[in-house]
Amino acid sequence: MKLKNDFNHLNNVYKEIAEEFGIDIAKRFYENFKGLQVNFPTRFLNKDYVIQQIKREYDGSNLKQLALKYDYSERWIRVMLSENSK
Repeated sequence: MKLKNDFNHLNNVYKEIAEEFGIDIAKRFYENFKGLQVNFPTRFLNKDYVIQQIKREYDGSNLKQLALKYDYSERWIRVMLSENSK
């Protein structure tokens, strides 16, 4: 099926994907995920990986920087450091 570059003929989600990433990627999404309900987590990185990195990078004074870098609260990082130091 040859698709033109005007994406108005696509269903909304495929239209958004095509506008952002191109028609070929939208078609691959369709072929691989059609009929599925997909939920994308708000966090990109795996929590266990983040904990491991924070433990590795924490120097006692960079809590705020780590919170910003990994998009977690300072409180959450303190709790993770405390729970994972045992």
